[in-house]
Amino acid sequence: MTVRRGVLIGPLAVLLSGCLSGCAGEPPLRAAPLPVVSDTPAPTGAPIDPEILKKRDATIRHSDNLRPVAGVNNPAPFDTAAAIGTDLAFTGGYAIAGNYEGFTVYDVSAPERPAVVSQVYCPGPQNDVTVSGNLLFLSVDLPMGSASCDPGASGRTWEGLRIFDITDKAAPKYVGAVATPCGSHTATLVSADARNVILYSSSAPSRLGGGASAACERNKGRITVVKVPVGDPARAAVVATPVVLDDGGTALPEPFGYGGCHDVTVFAAKKLAAASCIGDGLLLDVTDPYNPRVLDRVQDPAHFGYWHSAVFTRDGDRVVFSDEFGAGRSVVCDPKAGPQLGGNGVYAIKDGRLELLGYFKIPRPQLAPKTCSAHNGSLVPALGRDMMVQGWYDGGVSVIDFTDPARAREIAYFQREKSPFDHGGSWAAYFYAGHIYSSDMIAGLDVLKLTGVPFEPAGPGEFNPQTQR
Repeated sequence: MTVRRGVLIGPLAVLLSGCLSGCAGEPPLRAAPLPVVSDTPAPTGAPIDPEILKKRDATIRHSDNLRPVAGVNNPAPFDTAAAIGTDLAFTGGYAIAGNYEGFTVYDVSAPERPAVVSQVYCPGPQNDVTVSGNLLFLSVDLPMGSASCDPGASGRTWEGLRIFDITDKAAPKYVGAVATPCGSHTATLVSADARNVILYSSSAPSRLGGGASAACERNKGRITVVKVPVGDPARAAVVATPVVLDDGGTALPEPFGYGGCHDVTVFAAKKLAAASCIGDGLLLDVTDPYNPRVLDRVQDPAHFGYWHSAVFTRDGDRVVFSDEFGAGRSVVCDPKAGPQLGGNGVYAIKDGRLELLGYFKIPRPQLAPKTCSAHNGSLVPALGRDMMVQGWYDGGVSVIDFTDPARAREIAYFQREKSPFDHGGSWAAYFYAGHIYSSDMIAGLDVLKLTGVPFEPAGPGEFNPQTQR
């Protein structure tokens, strides 16, 4: 494992004073980290030409009410095309960004002056991140040579959750791992106390890459429950693999296959969860986290191609499911795809049942993204309104008002030109402590400020977007 430390050059406040509103078309102000020191070799792969990043920043378009206030390019060794930025989690004024090559810890206590605190080189797709107290979990969904971060390990025999102690944000420590059936594509914090952390690990057995393994086939229709002793995380273990899809799940066209859940969002106050299971949307009762009970199951093949993730409203009486049509490999934000594929469906929750209320899809096809569909997002705590923010790959960041679910509308956006690579744009966009943070797969971290919307103030506590407290 390689830990890298770095800080950003200089404050940005003076530079920002000239672009506080009406800045459409101007790029965010970005600062490069100072050189970092490492005691092990960096990964192979040529760095992305900085001119490519500058060119993309120069093409930024955004609404007047969603302005970029800061940005941090991916520092080396995460500055290659193979170092894909993934999900975000937050704790105590820090943002932790997953990456196919590891993860980065940012100090965002001053949002307009974000600073790189540390990097850990630990390859493992997707390296989605989940945080609980001083523990960080990385989801690894393809077989690796080792449960540790050893890049020289041979073979492809392990996949699952890696665990780090992040008490010292400048020096995270690898403290253990747990193998999970079919790996871990995403993880959801279900509950945590002084003794144990309970996680749901999700991984759908896609046939991409040569076919699902026997372990993946056996895991179809299941969620993996992982228990982590806080005092001894090395003893983390799989404690249950409950079935939530008796038939293994609704089949999709090849090559995506079927079975398993891509993502689970928990609404803690009501002991509910929304599970996005490739061809199905599930509403679960998680009163007993070891035995989630299916309350309702819906399909929508005319409008949903890949059930991906979900966001509850503040009172938990509605849920927005998102369609990652084509598993992120398609362009559906254009007139040819129609107004619904690759977007969101808003559902009411009534007596444990899901009732469709309306659809939403970003209305900016003229910007011609290279890859575009709904991806990771979170609720915006707007007063008196139902709003969320969401990443849409090359479609950028969208702020959506779905107070009237039959007429959901975009009220703010931020977008670069299409990526020159096969991937690019916003993997995830989340509202945290008054700002929006977007994980750009190539560019790094973007910090955005939404104006004109009153919202409930919230301090910089712990926030896993898949766990709505």
